[in-house]
Amino acid sequence: MSERAEAAGLDPRLLEILVCPLTKKPLRWDPERQELISEEAGLAYPVRDGIPIMLPEEARRLDEAGPATTPPEEEPEA
Repeated sequence: MSERAEAAGLDPRLLEILVCPLTKKPLRWDPERQELISEEAGLAYPVRDGIPIMLPEEARRLDEAGPATTPPEEEPEA
């Protein structure tokens, strides 16, 4: 996990010390979405340019489909 975090521009030492600001529980790194996941809070904190944005108001709710910039895929008409 540390190598993937480092390759993504996230210092792996941050994963050892960062916790969710709401629950104070450890976070899981999602390299595909570039987010730190708080399972208990149901939030995904973005990492921009290697800097974790640990503000709950900037976090994506895990029950959301994805970031607002990604349009949903349309079903082909029958």
